[in-house]
Amino acid sequence: MRSFTKLLAATASVATAQSIFKPLRPPALPLAVRSPYMSTWQQAGSDGGNGGYLAGEWPTFWAGQITGWSGFIRVDNVSYTWFGAADQNNLYADQTGYEYTSTKSIFTMNAAGLVDMTITFTSPVVPDDLLRASLPYSYMNVDVKSADGHQHDVQLYTDITAEWVSGDRSATAQWDYDVIQGAAQPKLNTPTTTQAPTTTYPDGPFGTETTYKGVDGVDHPFRPSQVSSNPHFRPTNFFPPGSAHPTGSANEHHRRQAGGGIAYHEVYRQQQLNFSETNQQADWGYWYYATSNVAGLTHQSGSDFNVRNQFLNNGVLANTEDTNYRAISDAYPVFGYANSLGQVGTSTVSTLFQLSLHQHDCIQYEGASGNQSLPCMWTSYFDTNTAAVDFYYNDYAKGSSLASTFDDKVKSDSVAAGGDDYSALTALAARQAFGALEFTNTPDAPYVFLKEISSDGNIQTVDVIFPFHPMAIYLNPTMLKYMLDPLFINQEAGFWPYAFSIHDLGTSFPNATGHNDGNAEQQPLEECGDMIIMTLAYAQRTNDNAYLSQHYGILKQWVEYLVEEALIPDSQISTDDFAGALVNQTNLALKGIIGIEAMAQIANRTGHPDDGANYTAIAHNYICQWEKLGVNYNTTYPRTTLNYGNLTSHGLLYNLYADAELGLELVPRNVYDIQSSFYPTVFNQYGPPLDTRHTYTKADWELWCAAIASTSTKTQFIDTVAKWLNETPTNFAFTDWYETITGDYPTAGMFIARPAVGGMYSLLALEGAPTSGYVTPS
Repeated sequence: MRSFTKLLAATASVATAQSIFKPLRPPALPLAVRSPYMSTWQQAGSDGGNGGYLAGEWPTFWAGQITGWSGFIRVDNVSYTWFGAADQNNLYADQTGYEYTSTKSIFTMNAAGLVDMTITFTSPVVPDDLLRASLPYSYMNVDVKSADGHQHDVQLYTDITAEWVSGDRSATAQWDYDVIQGAAQPKLNTPTTTQAPTTTYPDGPFGTETTYKGVDGVDHPFRPSQVSSNPHFRPTNFFPPGSAHPTGSANEHHRRQAGGGIAYHEVYRQQQLNFSETNQQADWGYWYYATSNVAGLTHQSGSDFNVRNQFLNNGVLANTEDTNYRAISDAYPVFGYANSLGQVGTSTVSTLFQLSLHQHDCIQYEGASGNQSLPCMWTSYFDTNTAAVDFYYNDYAKGSSLASTFDDKVKSDSVAAGGDDYSALTALAARQAFGALEFTNTPDAPYVFLKEISSDGNIQTVDVIFPFHPMAIYLNPTMLKYMLDPLFINQEAGFWPYAFSIHDLGTSFPNATGHNDGNAEQQPLEECGDMIIMTLAYAQRTNDNAYLSQHYGILKQWVEYLVEEALIPDSQISTDDFAGALVNQTNLALKGIIGIEAMAQIANRTGHPDDGANYTAIAHNYICQWEKLGVNYNTTYPRTTLNYGNLTSHGLLYNLYADAELGLELVPRNVYDIQSSFYPTVFNQYGPPLDTRHTYTKADWELWCAAIASTSTKTQFIDTVAKWLNETPTNFAFTDWYETITGDYPTAGMFIARPAVGGMYSLLALEGAPTSGYVTPS
C-alpha cells in the first residue's frame, strides 16, 4: 500500500509543535547522502515539500521518486509515526527541532509528552581516508528517553522498502535476512596520499576508434559471481561454488537466532544490470539495512501493509520472511525491525541502524588500454559484503567521532572566514557535493569519478569538477588529482580526436567510455582553461611538480589552443551552457588568459623556462588588451561587460577567482575593486543576476565572486544566499541555479543535488593560496 498524501506534521493529529530549524531551513534535508545512488532527502520547500518535517512525508531520492523509509514508536501501547507517511497510522510525534552539520541531520521529537526522541542521520564526509570513503554507507541513530520523568513501555520500529534497489518499479526484487557473527577488519591499511604514478602513456595527440559493447543483464536466482577483466579486481566469492543461497524458516538456520552479532536485511534487483540506471537509480548492487542483534529485536519482510500492521497491532514482528519475490510496486515489499526497549526512563536508550550499498564493479572506463570495469574501492578492503557491513557498523563510534571532528573544523574555519551564514552554506554543501562522487579502483591507484547530477548525467564533466574543486583544494588537494587522473589517461591515450580538452568522459554515468567519435558537448576554451588551472592548483598545494612534468605535453597542447582563441573568443558556450553561445564573452576570455599565465608557471616549475617566458609575456599582453575590450569605465559604476563592446551589459566575473586562487597577480587590482563596488548595485531580492540576459543566478559563482570581494560585498553575497536558502520555495536538494526575484527554479529548467555546491568552499580554498604564484624558472 502506498500513500502519496503529503501532510504537514504540524497539522497531523496530535502533532502540534512547530519545529525550529538550525542554522537555517534547507529546501531539502539530507538524510542518507553518500554517493550518486545513495542520495535520499526530506523535501521541505513549498514547491512540494512539507516544510521540513520527518513525519508525514516520504523521503525521496534526489530525483524525486520515493525511497521508502519509515518509523513508528509505540509508547504504553499507543503508536506514533516519527518517520515517513505510512497510511496505517494517524498519530504523529511532534518534531520540535532540526539541525544540520556538514555530516549530520539531527531531528528532535516528542511523542505525546511522554518520551523524547533524537534521530541522527550521519553520512560521513571523509576526504582523506580512502577506507571510510570507499563504501556508500549511512547511519541512523535513534535515542529515546522519558520526557515526563516516568517510565514508559517502549518499542521502536523502522523499515526500508524495495524502492531503494531500482528506479524501475516493475523490476523484481529479491531479499534475505541473516545475522553476522564475528568481527571483520579491513585487509589493507589506508593510504591518505598517493605516490606519483609510474605508468607511462603513449604520445600521439589525437584519437583512435575503439568499440564499447554494453553489459547485458542476466537473471540471477542468487548473487551473481563477480568477474572482471581488470587485473586489480579482487574476486568476492560469497558462497562456495555449487552451494545454495540459504533460505528457509526461522528455525532452519542458526543465523536466525537472536542475541549477538549484527542482523541485516539484504535486498537487491533480481536481474542485475551492471552500469545501468533507471530514473537515475542504479540497476545493480546489494542494499543492506543492519542493526545490532540484541535481545528483544524482531524482524519481518513482507508487504508494507502486513509488516507495519503487525507492529502497530502487536509491538513486535513475526520473525518471518516473505519469499514471494516480486515487482517493487507489487504489494510493496518492506524489510522491518522492531526493537523492544523495555521500560524507558530518564536514561537515554540508543538504537543504531546502518544502510549501505554494495556494488562490486563501479565504473566502465576507457583507460589507456581500452574499456575495462573498475572495481569499487571497498572491494580492496573486504572480500564479502557482510564483512564490510560488519566493519562499518562496528565503526560507528570511531566514524561518528571523525564526522564530528570534520564538522567542527569546517564550522570553525567557515565562521572565521565568513561568519555564521557562511558556515550554514558550507555545512549544507558538504554531503551533497561528496554525494556525487564514486571512489574506485585500488588504494594505490585511486580514481574518483563524479556524476553531473541532474543537469546532464555526464561522468567526469570538467566544468562541473571546476566549481567543485575549491572544496577538494581545502579538504585534500590529492583528491583533486584522483579526479583529474582519468581525464588525463583517456586523452593522453589518444582517444579524443581534438586538440582541445574533452568536456566529459561519457554521456551517462557510470559509463566513462569516452567520446572517440568526438560527438560530445564542446566547450573548448572553458575546458582547456579549467584543466590547466586545476592542475596547477593541485600541484601548488602539494608541491607535486612531477605531476606537471608527467602531463606537460597535453597541457602545452591545450594552452596553444588558448593562445589562439582566448583573447577574442568565437561564438561558443561556457560552463553556463544553459545561457547559450555568445561571441567575445568577457568572463570566458579571462579564464583563457589566466590559463595561459598558469601554464607559464607550470613551465617554470618543470624546467621549461623558454615556454614560461613566452606564455607569461602572452598572458600579460592579453590582459592589457582584455581590460580595454571588456571593461566599461565610462559609467557611474565601472564594471566588466558580458561581452566586448556591449556597454550596457554586465555579469558575474567569477573566473577572476582563479587569479587569486593561484596567486598569479596577473589581473590588475582595480578590476577586483570595481567589480566589488559594482555588484551591490544590481542585487535583487536573492542576489545579483548571472548576467544581463536573465534574472537567474548561480550560487556557486556568487560565492566565487564573494571570496575575492571587499568585506562588505562578501558579506552581502553570503547573507543573501543564506537568506534565499532559508526562504526558497524550491523543494529538492540545494540548487545552484535559481531566480533572484522569486527565489524559485528558473523557467528554463532545474538543477538539483549537483556537486557544483562545492563552490561554497571558495573562501576556505583561498586560505591556502600562495602569496605569489610566480616560480623562478629552473
